[in-house]
Amino acid sequence: MDVSIVFSLVLVAAVVYTLSQMVRIVPQGEEWVVERLGKYHKTLLPGLHLLIPIVDIVAYKIVTKELIQQTREQEVITKDNAVVIISAVVFYRVTDPGKASYSISNFESAVANMTTTTLRAVIGGMTLNESLSQRDQIKAQVAGKIRDSLSGWGLTLGNLEVQDIRPSQNLQEAMERQAAADREREAAILIADGQKRAAIAQAEGLKESVILEAQGRLEAAKLEAQAKVELAEGDRKAMVMIAQGLVSGEAAPHYLLAQRYIDSVKKLSEADNSKVVFMPADWQQSLAGAVGSLGYLGNILGEKK
Repeated sequence: MDVSIVFSLVLVAAVVYTLSQMVRIVPQGEEWVVERLGKYHKTLLPGLHLLIPIVDIVAYKIVTKELIQQTREQEVITKDNAVVIISAVVFYRVTDPGKASYSISNFESAVANMTTTTLRAVIGGMTLNESLSQRDQIKAQVAGKIRDSLSGWGLTLGNLEVQDIRPSQNLQEAMERQAAADREREAAILIADGQKRAAIAQAEGLKESVILEAQGRLEAAKLEAQAKVELAEGDRKAMVMIAQGLVSGEAAPHYLLAQRYIDSVKKLSEADNSKVVFMPADWQQSLAGAVGSLGYLGNILGEKK
């Protein structure tokens, strides 16, 4: 092969390489860090740029789109010695590629470690109930603590979310057992309270029934006494009328007394336990004596009038 041809090919290759190193196109969403003779020179924004070959080199290509860093799950001990498992997601963006390239060797690993450490510190200052119920407070505290560190690395924190926070398996089983015991205790309290209310209601009902029964008996006794008084008053008035009739010589009282006497003797004879009925031989005189007694009573009542 001719030497001139070889030289021409080498020259063309050198020109192509030189042009490729001199003309650089930065894509959207990236920024490139340029070093000149081993020292930071400038940051190339998206677009067309011209560099000095060999003197200027692209040291770092930084993605300026929002980055997502997910922390691994970790066990954290709370202030009341409970173990919880927590993880988080961090959204951030590179706003200063120069700082992100030279202030720290690996900013992605630094963000993950910083978030993990801060989560442990925040959860360690809370109780179990606080850590499980105050996600917004945890988020705010962790974001406030890591924002300054990220700013020093040329990063800007976009958002931080607590992805998961839960008790450990052993603690969760213990909490379930405690919850079951609490439910059983509450059920027993409700049953005892219901039985107590039922017993009180039953006692009050029994008390009211006893009071009503006593009042009924008292009212019945009053009515019975009143009836006896009225019956006795009726008997007295009847006896007075009969006695007055005898005094005045009326025949009706004599007939009534005789009829009553005969009816009494008849009832005695019809009784099952009566085998013999004794009749006075002078029954007419006996009846006359009873009539005479009533007549005497009638005279007394007449004199009183």
